[in-house]
Amino acid sequence: EKRTVTQIEKNGYPDSVYINAAKIFQGIHIEKSKDRNVVQYGDNTESPMMTFKDEHSRRVSYELAFSALKYQDLLEEILLDSKAYPCYSIPDELTSLLVVMLYDLQDRKFQKRKIFAEEELVAEVQEIGHYLYSYRTKLAAALARCRIKYDALSIEYFVPETIRKQEQRASALPVCFWINTLKISLEDVVRDLEMKGFTKVESVSDFDHYTYAVDQHCHDVLVFPSSLREELLNLDLFADYKLLLQ
Repeated sequence: EKRTVTQIEKNGYPDSVYINAAKIFQGIHIEKSKDRNVVQYGDNTESPMMTFKDEHSRRVSYELAFSALKYQDLLEEILLDSKAYPCYSIPDELTSLLVVMLYDLQDRKFQKRKIFAEEELVAEVQEIGHYLYSYRTKLAAALARCRIKYDALSIEYFVPETIRKQEQRASALPVCFWINTLKISLEDVVRDLEMKGFTKVESVSDFDHYTYAVDQHCHDVLVFPSSLREELLNLDLFADYKLLLQ
């Protein structure tokens, strides 16, 4: 059975993901000096209470928050240039939600977000989603002006060089999963993977797409090619906590 949240990434996320991503972003966003602090984020002294539907929701919430963090300067500039910010109907406490939803909106090429029948709607998310979508033309134009201003072919240009290099290195690393032996045995994992078309090889040097290896030192750890990361995270083995991402 497919988990609904795994199917919606380019159509948007459930409201709960935006709320959790905004709470995470509120705690990690870059505080700027008073003379530069044009965009106000409200108070973040309290630890946010977060409830995640499942492990996938947790992961995409953190990914969305950290994506917004990478592009914080660009997103703030887009909001200011488009005149979408300040908006006096949106309090400072919701600015983090505004920023993470703006990142997602531009990632969807300013297309409308899909609402799913079983989704539990959150009033603040709906309000800010409608507000940003009403500004979509001005926001897209502001993004285009930023790209022209900085001679950027894509928004990846706005990621600091050190972070770009770190991401390149990380994306090339093999993906490791622990086998949750409280739920499944190595033999059953191997059988399940073979049914899905995976082949066991002796070491990472033998990787060829749908292959995996058993760690030489930890026999309850499986190693996969980095290119399979997203596909692996959509397996039932992962969703059912039988494989745990290292």
